[in-house]
Amino acid sequence: MNSRRQFIRQIGLAAVGLTLTPKWTNNVQDKTSKLPRSTPEAQGVSTEAINKYFDAIEASGQEFHATMILKNGFVIAEAWWEPYGPDHKMQLYSMSKSFTSTAIGFAQQEGLLNVEDPVIKYFPKDLPDEISPNLKALKIKHLLMMSVGHAKDSILTIEHSPAGVAWAKTFLAIPIEFEPGTKFSYNSGASFMLANIVQKVSGKTAFDFLKPRLFEPLGITNTSWSTTPEGYNFGASHLRMTTEDMAKFGQFYLQKGKWKGKQLLNTPYIAAATSKQISNGKNDSSWAYGYGYQFWLNPPGGFRADGAFGQYSMVFPDQNAVVAINSESLGKGNTMNLVWDILYPALGKKEPLKNNPTAGASLKTKLKGLHYTPEKFEAKSAFESNINRKKFQFEPNDLGIQNLTFRFNNDTISFDIKEEGFDTYTITSGRNKWYKKGNHKPAPHALFSRRRIDFESLVAAAAGWENEHTLKICLRLIETCHSDYLTCVFNDNKLTINTLFSVQKAEKKSDDRKSLMATTV
Repeated sequence: MNSRRQFIRQIGLAAVGLTLTPKWTNNVQDKTSKLPRSTPEAQGVSTEAINKYFDAIEASGQEFHATMILKNGFVIAEAWWEPYGPDHKMQLYSMSKSFTSTAIGFAQQEGLLNVEDPVIKYFPKDLPDEISPNLKALKIKHLLMMSVGHAKDSILTIEHSPAGVAWAKTFLAIPIEFEPGTKFSYNSGASFMLANIVQKVSGKTAFDFLKPRLFEPLGITNTSWSTTPEGYNFGASHLRMTTEDMAKFGQFYLQKGKWKGKQLLNTPYIAAATSKQISNGKNDSSWAYGYGYQFWLNPPGGFRADGAFGQYSMVFPDQNAVVAINSESLGKGNTMNLVWDILYPALGKKEPLKNNPTAGASLKTKLKGLHYTPEKFEAKSAFESNINRKKFQFEPNDLGIQNLTFRFNNDTISFDIKEEGFDTYTITSGRNKWYKKGNHKPAPHALFSRRRIDFESLVAAAAGWENEHTLKICLRLIETCHSDYLTCVFNDNKLTINTLFSVQKAEKKSDDRKSLMATTV
């Protein structure tokens, strides 16, 4: 756990009152697509409070990958935990839903639909033989506010639709047990249906529909959104972008749909999407203060886009502030409490504060050179010479791994991997340190992954010997929330590889992927 809690090497210099070029001074607008930077004090926030926020993160046991704090439209602090970085296109999980809502808003603005429209209007070919009163009453706004009336989330049911059956058809066939609009029940299938409707009325995927309306005006270019086998964006998940672009999205909503002086999305939709449309609890947790149109309401005020394991774009209108976070957190409530309890109270002042060089120097010292350290093992083993450049042929397996060839160099350990369906590629690990150059998971389910990592990603890898015959490899998939761990056990000419997903590792559970067995050829 100590290695997981060691901190980042990289912090935005504006947060500690330093400058590199003129654009990093107080209140200077960057002429590129980047957000402007400022010192905290210039925007009424004390660097000492920023220090306390990072201290609280370090003490929390939560694994943050990035965080960015905006006040008055300026980035006043930003950090990435090495090996994660500002250019990485991160997975957003359910934070994607808020972008789907935004696409609906634009479609309504252009007269392509209305949130009061019945859902069945858009799926004449996918309707069940008998249309129940509740299905007939289901409106787009009920999809938006998670009040479809299903007894449980529909996403697993629709993802397992029989071959040739449209996901929408499966969704519409699920019994609606409660009157739409009367009961909150989180439903990722509803978000898929919203993306489906956008594509039906516009002729474009939700992603392509948003490009000229949202992404391009905000300068969001390093982004992608996976599609279902039918060619629709998932709607509920699978959108990817940088931390700064997540922050821009929050700033766009803070500015009520306006960007660089131009009203992109009308304020009535913004207001509806980010206000309480339905009750979802008794104000006793971070998910119980109400729900809008694919946005959650924050306990202390404002609203947020929110994804599994901790991706957030939190918006606080009263403070004129935005906080973006990427993390792999098993206790999302604890992650958010760091913002509610430590950071939020410090964001409310409107007047500039006197610069605090002492606090700035403290923050700089605290964060300089810190990072997530790979687990330490023996760097080398005498057994390496026995297997160097030998090919291991695998028995048939669910992961499609066909063969591996290990190559041992002075500072690195590489393996060439051949998987069913595409060419051999190489992953290089540092010996007890991260190695990133050239490492790339080339396909959605490549590099041993079958769990929650269904897209390609850059990879930071580290390796070491637990004992003379056991090689441990950590693969941080640094454009996802997650990591994979490989335990390679060599016995003469045989190799056994066991996998462990980072979530299972943190929960101290075993992985459900079967052991991989191989022999030298």
